[in-house]
Amino acid sequence: MSAIPPSPPPPPSDPYAASGPLPGAPIAPGTVPNYLAWAIIVTVLSICLCCIVGTIPGIVAIVFSAKVNTLLGQGDLAGAQRASNTAKTWCWVTTALCIIGLLWTVYSLMWGGGMEQYQMMIEQIQNAG
Repeated sequence: MSAIPPSPPPPPSDPYAASGPLPGAPIAPGTVPNYLAWAIIVTVLSICLCCIVGTIPGIVAIVFSAKVNTLLGQGDLAGAQRASNTAKTWCWVTTALCIIGLLWTVYSLMWGGGMEQYQMMIEQIQNAG
């Protein structure tokens, strides 16, 4: 016989380990997309394209995008996913409004007489100086 002692029994298993994080425990911020960059970009573009109507849903998208990481930090995965989906929806709405604003701007400059008005304004500025 050998003098090797028997191995110790395995530690008791953690009943909560298989069920995921505990409620209220912080969750890694990268697990749910927040779409914050997209929301900021389309909001700024809507302002640049004089599409004020697109700015309002852009601000809503930024608010919901910012809520995602806050909810993840509180451990609310379901709430973070809802906020992420809502932010994505508002980003799409703002993107569509930016495209409409861009098309309207091109139309008004090319075919709506906007180019002539723009040239007149430039001439007035040059003559004033």
